[in-house]
Amino acid sequence: MKSSLRSIGSVAARFGLETHVLRHWEDEGLVTPARDGAGRRVYGEHDVVRIAAIVRNKTAGMSLEQIRVLLDSESAGRHDVLQAHLDDIEERMRSMELWREMTLHALRCRAHDVTNCPRYKSYLADLLDDGTPRPSLPPERGSGGGVPPYDPALSC
Repeated sequence: MKSSLRSIGSVAARFGLETHVLRHWEDEGLVTPARDGAGRRVYGEHDVVRIAAIVRNKTAGMSLEQIRVLLDSESAGRHDVLQAHLDDIEERMRSMELWREMTLHALRCRAHDVTNCPRYKSYLADLLDDGTPRPSLPPERGSGGGVPPYDPALSC
């Protein structure tokens, strides 16, 4: 019967990590691999699933402390951590939509230097007006998926 236990090197390679990262996560209490007869770490399926969860949640912007709470079945603060992370994701999504609209406008803008374009500058208002919130901008036509064809009517 083939063993389902994996070495630190094979698990690290599977996730594109350096082995020291897995050792650090062990030091942080995020994973607790078993040891073989020679004292080497061996990772079972449960460890691999936890590592996958850590990798995915780090990619999503969670800190190791947040991930620790997420993976701790006894943690009373799990929902608070998840709600805070969800709030952060939603804020990043709003920012990404702004970045997308700004880029789409720059792509279509006829201004040689987009920093001279009034509409483009409106995307920068919150940075230029000493923290004054950026006014809501109407969505540009054709901004749903893909790059719309150039339309001079939408340009400055």
